[in-house]
Amino acid sequence: MNLRDAWEQNAADWVRWARAPGLDSYWRFHRERFLGLVPPPGRLTLDVGCGEGRVTRDLKESGHRVVGIDGSETMAAAAREADPAGEYLVADAADLPFPDGRADLVVAFMLLMDLDDMAGSVRELARVLEPDGKLALAVVHPINSAHDVDREHPDGRLVLIEDYFDRRRYSDSIVREDLPMTFESRHWTFQDYFDALLGAGFRVEAVREIGDPEHSRWSRYPLFLHVLAGLPTDEQRREATNG
Repeated sequence: MNLRDAWEQNAADWVRWARAPGLDSYWRFHRERFLGLVPPPGRLTLDVGCGEGRVTRDLKESGHRVVGIDGSETMAAAAREADPAGEYLVADAADLPFPDGRADLVVAFMLLMDLDDMAGSVRELARVLEPDGKLALAVVHPINSAHDVDREHPDGRLVLIEDYFDRRRYSDSIVREDLPMTFESRHWTFQDYFDALLGAGFRVEAVREIGDPEHSRWSRYPLFLHVLAGLPTDEQRREATNG
């Protein structure tokens, strides 16, 4: 089963999990910090991997004209139910139903580690952006996805899981407040993400490593990675071509 199908299989659990107040990492680690990295509203924002639509709704409240896109029929339906006036499409991140240069901003919140074709999807995100368009993304930090917790150690230190360079698929099953959720993802290295961005023509403008200063373990290790990247302008492309 590919990752897209796995997320569709777990979609109903995800909708309940994502909408439970304060349960998911979005509320504690991301919302203010990630949205603070997102550029101001422009012509069109595409929220790729929108899930049940919470980021799309937050972007709309900030003044963005947004189209939400997800690979899961169940999640897109839940997003439409929560936001009947919104536009939500079902599509693969590697094959978006938009012409070249359609948007000036793409948001990919907690998407790239949930894709089998991460680099191909990043190229597709670049394709639908206009020159000087921006990409704001968040992922599980590779240090987080490559490690596990040594629960016998008093400080809960992290230990390496076999091979950092193994781009393995993994599952993380959690139950909180009687709500189960299984996260299906793939470990990509730090270099994998930035090779994909640079290979698609992006220039990295900002990087944020997100931890938890109030937690004994996660004040010392990053949990998540936020990145803002931009495409060159037409003039910058001409200058690069002319050497």
